[in-house]
Amino acid sequence: MRIARVTLSDRAATGVYADESGPEIEQVAQRCFAEPLEWTRVLLPDDRAALEAALCRLADEAQCPLILTTGGTGPAPRDITPEATRAVLEKELPGFGEIMRLQSYAKVPTAILSRATAGVRGRSLIVNLPGRPRAIGECLPLLVPAIAEALDHIAGFRPALTSPPA
Repeated sequence: MRIARVTLSDRAATGVYADESGPEIEQVAQRCFAEPLEWTRVLLPDDRAALEAALCRLADEAQCPLILTTGGTGPAPRDITPEATRAVLEKELPGFGEIMRLQSYAKVPTAILSRATAGVRGRSLIVNLPGRPRAIGECLPLLVPAIAEALDHIAGFRPALTSPPA
């Protein structure tokens, strides 16, 4: 299965520090999906036009069934991921963000500041994940059953999952 992961971070994009969230997405996904995964990796600064263009390219041209973003979902002025995502979606699936906020709130009350969302563009599912590796490890496994179901509906295949997702 092809998966694109897009990290939004001004500092990681300029080399101030290494992207840790993108690799964490890969590690968690490898544990959750039973089939081989082929990765497309994108690292961008927090720039709405660049993210919109990348999401369109990954969905329309590269035809990645699953596109996972990390970072840029908070309330800071440079956090633009949900707005860029909504701008390119055909159908929004807000339940993904809702369950991540609910899960994370039990551990970190400030998790309610997240504005993460998800949705469909063509035959691709786009999901905004948290920007912290630990939060990715807590949230992504919760989403995997719904991701598999959504891919069945929009892309015509259901990826095999490990049992249970970990």
